[in-house]
Parts: sequence; C-alpha cells; structure tokens
Amino acid sequence: MQNKPPRAIKTDEIETFHLDGVVLLKQMFTADWVDVLTKGLAKNSELPTTRARVWYRDEAGRSMFWDSQAWQSIDEYQKFIYQSPAASIAGQLLKARRINFFFDAVFVRSPGTQFTTPWHQDEPYWSVEGYDTLTLWMPLVPVAKANALAFVPGSHRSDSVFYQYNFGSLNPDGKTDVDQSDFTNVGKLDIPDIDADPDAFGVTSWDMQPGDCVAFNSRIIHGGSGKLDEDTGLSVFTSKWLGDDARIKFRECGMDPDHTDCMLAAGLKEGERPSTDLYPQIWQR
Repeated sequence: MQNKPPRAIKTDEIETFHLDGVVLLKQMFTADWVDVLTKGLAKNSELPTTRARVWYRDEAGRSMFWDSQAWQSIDEYQKFIYQSPAASIAGQLLKARRINFFFDAVFVRSPGTQFTTPWHQDEPYWSVEGYDTLTLWMPLVPVAKANALAFVPGSHRSDSVFYQYNFGSLNPDGKTDVDQSDFTNVGKLDIPDIDADPDAFGVTSWDMQPGDCVAFNSRIIHGGSGKLDEDTGLSVFTSKWLGDDARIKFRECGMDPDHTDCMLAAGLKEGERPSTDLYPQIWQR
C-alpha cells in the first residue's frame, strides 16, 4: 500500500471542490485500505472511546453508533492516517503547503435504521476555524444515493452563520458526560427548510462503492443521510484535515466534540495552528 492515490486527482475535481465545496472522488482508495479501516472499525465497535454514544435507537433495536478520536488507540486508524493517500488528497484539493490531521469519526447504522442526519455545518462545532478544512467521508460498504450524505453545493461560500443542531441531544441511552453546549448563539439565521424543496437547493449526493470518498469543506451545509432498507446497513469512516489557514478557535458555544481541554493541556493557544502529536502534520507540498 502506498500513500499516493491510485489515480491522479483531476484539475476539474479540484475546481469543483472549491466551487461547490464538495466533490465525489471515485476509487481513491484500494481494497487494502478499505480492509484496514473495516478491521479498525470492528475494534472500535468492541472497545469504544469515552466519547462514543448511540445517536439513535428504536423499539426494534435498530441503532446508529458514533465515535470520535479513536485513532490513538486503534492501530488500523493510525496506519490509515499516516500511510494512506488521505492527507495527499486533502493537500491537493486544498492547494495547501501542509496538511495536519484533525480527528476521526465513525458512523455505523444497523440495517433498517431510519435516523436521518440533521442539516448542519461542521465548522461551528470545531475548535478550529478557517477555509482550508476538509472532511473525507468514506463508506466501507456500498451506499445508494438516497442513503448517502447529501450537500447543498456552494453553501460553503455564504457569509451567513446559521443556528446549528445540538447533536448532544442525540443520546437515547442517557449517557453522561455528553457535550450539551448551548447552540442557540452559534448563528443568527435558521438553516433553510431544505427538505421542503431539495431541488431548489441543488441537493447533491451519489451512489458510492468502498474505495470512493466524498471530500467536503467544513462550512458546507450537509445532512440527510439515512433511512435504510431493512436489509441494508451503513458503516462510514471520516477523517478531518487542516490546511494552511486553519487556526485554533475556542468558542463559547458549540464544539461537539470539544477539543478545548486536550488542546490546552498540550500547551496550544487560540490563534495558533493545531500541532503536536494530537494534530500531527502528515503531508507537505
């Protein structure tokens, strides 16, 4: 396995990423890397971190599991972060001089789960700010367009900051120590009712196979994934990457997951570039 993508990223893919804030990249990871992450996810599910929780559970036992920042204890995740093409992909799309890893998050829906991801932006939840931030969304199983994460193209270029959904409220098991920040002061506008007329907003998603990924800017409005058929589950690994202008930002509200304590413990300060072993530089031009 190599840390270079199995194919070159095309100029029009880079242009689409900056214009739309999101781009589908077909077959950017070999089957070996999908296997690595699948094995890592199996470990993660058996030994979740203290941050892990179930976001959804119905009377039939169908559920959605979420965990974050498990990479430091799971060898397979570490191997992917340091050795896979992911950081190179982020660097090329962001036209960056250097790329730091931010954090990982996994989303596992059991077959038939009906939970739909609320529409939101990522940056208001993060302890960083900057245009040069990127998520790679990677399904580890085939996913249909209707069930994949969906996006509002171009919304990352808006100056509007919206009210954000409190994901801490997704806690049917009543787990303690869940981030429950007050999100009412994050923005001044409601996110539009995208579900009322998805076509009017140009909502975009894709059929995807393992090895494909979607790269998206942290400011783009996204959501809508879910509502699976009874015989269909969905396992997704996401990795978050920081480019040149990303800087630490401690917010009075938001931040789920909240990195404030670990950043301060590592001696990092607001306005600095995230670094240290917590947010290692993986790639440079």
